[in-house]
Amino acid sequence: MKRDLRLERVYPHPPARVWRALTDRHELSKWLMETDFEPVLGHRFTFRAKPVPGWDGVTYCEVTELEPGRCVAYRWRGGPGPDRPPTLDTLVRFTLEPEGEGTRVILEHRGFSGLRAVLVSVMMRSGWAKMLRTKLPAVLDATR
Repeated sequence: MKRDLRLERVYPHPPARVWRALTDRHELSKWLMETDFEPVLGHRFTFRAKPVPGWDGVTYCEVTELEPGRCVAYRWRGGPGPDRPPTLDTLVRFTLEPEGEGTRVILEHRGFSGLRAVLVSVMMRSGWAKMLRTKLPAVLDATR
């Protein structure tokens, strides 16, 4: 059993502004999760949130693709803790495309494999949709 997610949203902001919200650790921490992200190929970083049953609150990542202003991708691994096998080992990719005076953001979260991961993907789709619908626009609107 496998599943991939793809969400698209158009924002009335230029690509450079959207890129900053996706790659600046301070802005990323405001709309997604606290992070030590750096837009450097191969950089290992984490996202941190409140732990819940089955997840220690830490997502372990590594930048796997970087095309400044256009695309960033990272490995996304999470689970019960660093000394146990991850329950999730996936890839997140953000692609930006100019759309009139704004920007189309394409979010792909790929590689959900196995029953448990596919069930997690249902929750993650809802979470990603909310982030793209409300949290990212709030950050984009705060500083133009």
